[in-house]
Amino acid sequence: MQAVKLTIFGRVQGVGFRYCTKLVADHLGITGIVRNNSDGSVYVEAQGELSELETFIEKIKVSPTPSGKVEKLIVTKIPPIEYSDFQITY
Repeated sequence: MQAVKLTIFGRVQGVGFRYCTKLVADHLGITGIVRNNSDGSVYVEAQGELSELETFIEKIKVSPTPSGKVEKLIVTKIPPIEYSDFQITY
């Protein structure tokens, strides 16, 4: 089990980004959280098997929603956290 935190910058708020991120995570079996940051970015903690986690990150890089646009993505490895599912925490 691997875990990462993502900070995503660009047109990522007000375009369904968190909802679509949850759909991608649920499809891949990724657990964790997604929330908006006050600076206009989106924060994600994601955990899963390495191959699914890599696929998740790639899908986030290109924006899980057609209305969004990722300009910058910061990925940092973190220790695994016990999440039972993937939630939008606002």
